[in-house]
Amino acid sequence: MTTQSPRERHTERDSDPAFALHRGGKLEVRSTVDVSDHAGLSLAYTPGVARVCSGIAESPELVDAYTWKSNLVAVVTDGSAVLGLGDIGPEASLPVMEGKSLLFKQFGGVDSVPIALNCTDVDDLVETVARMAPSFGGINLEDISAPRCFEVERRLRERLDIPVFHDDQHGTAIVTVAALRNAARLTGRTLGDLRAVVSGAGAAGVAVTKMLLDGGIGDIAVADSKGMIYAGRDGLTPVKEELAAISNRAGLQGSIENALSGADVFIGLSAGEVPEEVVATMAPQAIICAMANPNPEVHPDVARRYASVVATGRSDFPNQINNVLAFPGVFRGALDAGASDITEGMKLAAADALADLVGDDLAADYIIPSTFDERVVPAVSAAVAARARKDGVARA
Repeated sequence: MTTQSPRERHTERDSDPAFALHRGGKLEVRSTVDVSDHAGLSLAYTPGVARVCSGIAESPELVDAYTWKSNLVAVVTDGSAVLGLGDIGPEASLPVMEGKSLLFKQFGGVDSVPIALNCTDVDDLVETVARMAPSFGGINLEDISAPRCFEVERRLRERLDIPVFHDDQHGTAIVTVAALRNAARLTGRTLGDLRAVVSGAGAAGVAVTKMLLDGGIGDIAVADSKGMIYAGRDGLTPVKEELAAISNRAGLQGSIENALSGADVFIGLSAGEVPEEVVATMAPQAIICAMANPNPEVHPDVARRYASVVATGRSDFPNQINNVLAFPGVFRGALDAGASDITEGMKLAAADALADLVGDDLAADYIIPSTFDERVVPAVSAAVAARARKDGVARA
């Protein structure tokens, strides 16, 4: 049996365009000032830098004006729930975190640093992030598995006075709410007219459900691998107990297949597959958001036979529910406002701004803007900053 040398394996991988693009990484650090002589050096570093340091020590708020902190986000993961790949560890997560930083910069003009931590314990994650927080203007938590992600975010929000945002939860929720607002409008309804069923009670499923409830949806019920979540069901985690207390007013029990009968909306945030005969039992003018990647819970070709509006998480179908529509603008707005937190109102403001961009162009294949629509970040960031001021968390 012939084995390949490391050099041969490198050559073979670089014939793959994905590997070729990633060689050497996707990021670099560049200076914003030119230091080409002794005078410049003495200002950028010693002795001139000492005057700036002393000024910040005397007036800590000056750090935002005289360092990059006010435009810098930490993209933090433990590599435990990476892009559908699962628990692949911190090193293997770095290409995704670099990609996230690239998107922050390209779409929002926000600088960020990918940080992959070699720890998974909640206490360790919280303590590590909290200790490095003085260097950053915001924390974007990424690809941390549920249910730990909920406690990590909650504790960091309580401890820090900068925005902490778990994008797997809230980015997905913002874009989903925006898409559903427009899907409801297209079919002559409002969120309050809809009964939704969510497949998946992980980070995204919980956040989407909570945000849709805040947004006024008529009723929404969530299914996990054991069936519908309802008050009093045995074996619920604390997160699912909280979810049961605020959702599923109809008291649906049993399988998700039964719950989908007569439902207006299906939201897929799991790897489960919904059979065509079950999709056929949904209400007229159904809305299907099947967001599992790469294989949606309901294939769009099947979904279109029964639904008026179909969305997925994929870029090769219309109506992509993509977090890049949310997180660059949310952080841009939060940083511009000097926000100490990202409130529920700020998230809903982001969703409304996204939905409004579609305007009179609303159609079955256009309920959400494109990720490359240059209006997205300015609209979302302005709405988020304005709501931060209204909610009393802005400092700028």
